Amino acid sequence: MIHVKKYLLKGLHRLQKGPGYTYKELLVWYCDNTNTHGPKRIICEGPKKKAMWFVLTLLFTSLVCWQWGLFIKTYLNWEVSVSLSIGFKTMDFPAVTICNASPFQYSKVQHLLKDLDELMEAVLGRILGPELSQVNATRTLNLSIWHHTPLVFINEQNPHHPVVLDLFEDNFNGSASGSPAPGRPCSAHRCKVAMRLCSHNGTTCTFRNFSSATQAVTEWYTLQATNIFAQVPNQELVAMGYPAERLILACLFGAEPCNYRNFTPIFHPDYGNCYIFNWGMTEKALPSANPGTEFGLKLILDMGQEDYVPFLTSTAGARLMLHEQRSYPFIKEEGIYAMAGMETSIGVLVDKLQRKGKPYSQCTKNGSDVPIQNLYSSYNTTYSIQACIRSCFQEHMIRECGCGHYLYPLPHKRKYCNNQEFPDWAHCYSALRISMAQREACIYACKESCNDTQYKMTISMAVWPSEASEDWIFHVLSQERDQSSNITLSRKGIVKLNIYFQEFNYRTIEESAANNIVWLLSNLGGQFGFWMGGSVLCLIEFGEIIIDFVWITIIKLVALAKSVRQKRAQARYEGPPPTVAELVEAHTNFGFQPDSATPGPDTGAYPHEQNPPIPGTPPPNYDSLRLQPLDVIESDSEGDAI
Repeated sequence: MIHVKKYLLKGLHRLQKGPGYTYKELLVWYCDNTNTHGPKRIICEGPKKKAMWFVLTLLFTSLVCWQWGLFIKTYLNWEVSVSLSIGFKTMDFPAVTICNASPFQYSKVQHLLKDLDELMEAVLGRILGPELSQVNATRTLNLSIWHHTPLVFINEQNPHHPVVLDLFEDNFNGSASGSPAPGRPCSAHRCKVAMRLCSHNGTTCTFRNFSSATQAVTEWYTLQATNIFAQVPNQELVAMGYPAERLILACLFGAEPCNYRNFTPIFHPDYGNCYIFNWGMTEKALPSANPGTEFGLKLILDMGQEDYVPFLTSTAGARLMLHEQRSYPFIKEEGIYAMAGMETSIGVLVDKLQRKGKPYSQCTKNGSDVPIQNLYSSYNTTYSIQACIRSCFQEHMIRECGCGHYLYPLPHKRKYCNNQEFPDWAHCYSALRISMAQREACIYACKESCNDTQYKMTISMAVWPSEASEDWIFHVLSQERDQSSNITLSRKGIVKLNIYFQEFNYRTIEESAANNIVWLLSNLGGQFGFWMGGSVLCLIEFGEIIIDFVWITIIKLVALAKSVRQKRAQARYEGPPPTVAELVEAHTNFGFQPDSATPGPDTGAYPHEQNPPIPGTPPPNYDSLRLQPLDVIESDSEGDAI
């Protein structure tokens, strides 16, 4: 409390030397001493000009505040400007991921897909119609797969009352036979083929429609194959894929030979065994000596198309992708196909993206601030928005369906979906797949990477090998791989790739702040100086006046509190204060009691209370108050004079 009084006294002393004690005096002092032009005229000019200058000052002050608000709002929008710069340097060769279009060799997975393939042939027979069906009508089918997710015909001749017909007659007649019924009244050219997805023991069903029966049977087969492969251990799946020594026939990087041992294997659920060149996980990334075809990567691949899974893969060729080192290849979403029997040349240009972080954007540097568990971190790869979105989908899949989808990594102690343990998973997955709320939630939760590298490709193709060189090339390749004098390769399975930098020029696309603090201060000062002729010193003066206003207000509040406290102290006594004579008498005569004051109107409320004792303060005991003879006083005065 002592320190507070000390500061108040200092403030009072400051005000005594400054503008004054009242608000009016303070305003007059400010207008008379400020460096801003308008307020001075309000004090110095006559009545009419005072009014005019007051209106002008108020108008321009409002205009400056409005402009300031606009500039501050623009600054707080955190807008960015994009700059493009071109550099030239030796660059690291990108990581190259290659996969076969078919994830597995049919000869190794045929025992797993036997029942499904027979059922697929029966389905195709029903879709093509009895007259074109070559399916043995007496064949017994395993319909346990069919009952989970069947295909149906939808007859829409009457759009208001569509008729749903099962492809197999026994589902309606209750026949125990698993044979397709001959002579169904509906076929693909008259009805649409749809997939029926049910849950809760068939009580809740939805239909997924397709515009073509080809799409319907492909999606249905893929869904059923997913159920089968989800129950197979990962080691067995790798063994059923295409090995690197059969896929990669020849490799050359610049002038240095390479082989399948220079590739890192990785299993991809969509494409089986994939192989990554120059991934940079265990060794330093390889630089490219010069731009051009001679300094790039040359590959000859054998796709083994004769061993493709017939109903699972309808595309032949190689799937490849260029990406950064230590990044996971999302080859299904970002890869390209290379056609079999062709030489594909890919010229590469590099774009480097550098985004501004917070508050300008929501990008992340390493994904540590993203609330989604990165399921691809087990591969020891860097963060990417693709990994985040797919991890988010798997998280929703586990939460809604109770199991994880086969195409995405699985969290610890979780299981992949299958018909035996999770019979409703297909219905749940289909609903989640088309859910807009799920997509928006994942897009909102995931963030882009602040630094990214994109590879722009220029692709050209030519027939390879030519008819003139086909014989000797296939003989040499067959001898090198199979030690056979006979040709074991064919044009429909061979792919040649040339991947190289077109030039060493790279583009850097960088974000920078469109409006920085210098821009903001310049515009604020420009508006203030243009409309009011002010500067930073004028703002300091205004701040000083604000402080003076606060001090005056505090002093007035303190004075008000003090007066209220004094009034409350006086209200404690019922009568008037004692006189000097009463105080003297009380000091000299200890038995003296003053006359009771006339009771006021409120004394009756406290009849038992005694009057507070009168303080016994002694009167002043000065000699000047004593009466002395006049001659003694005169003699004393004369003595002093002498």
